[in-house]
Amino acid sequence: MSDAGAGGEQLIARLSAAMNAHDVEAFVACFTEDYDSVQPAHPDRAFRGREQVRTNWSEVFSGVPDFRAEVVGMSASGDTVWSEWRWKGTQSDGGRLDMAGVIVLGLRDDRIAWARLYIEPVERQGAGIEAAVRDMTAER
Repeated sequence: MSDAGAGGEQLIARLSAAMNAHDVEAFVACFTEDYDSVQPAHPDRAFRGREQVRTNWSEVFSGVPDFRAEVVGMSASGDTVWSEWRWKGTQSDGGRLDMAGVIVLGLRDDRIAWARLYIEPVERQGAGIEAAVRDMTAER
């Protein structure tokens, strides 16, 4: 195991550069063969393996031709990297992609071995914080 500090920053920089260049090979090279992906808020989206990364992101780069990723911030501790992202672009049907959130990832041999993704669409108009609290407490 390695310390994620500088290695984590370099990996996030490589990942972001590959995303913004739409370079699926450089992107996939950031992951271990046995990569384990989990989205805790969406358990049915979990998968294993770098080839699924290739499939997923080939579709993203194709379906959002002007996809852009911004690293809002990051921090590393041990082999774990916390990163905040903003993803934007125009979908092939003309809709807007606007997502934000956090990805927590684990490094092994300077690659991403596992990740927990908390990336969600940005909700521009909603019912406000009061409605969100009511939803949490089930009070109507």
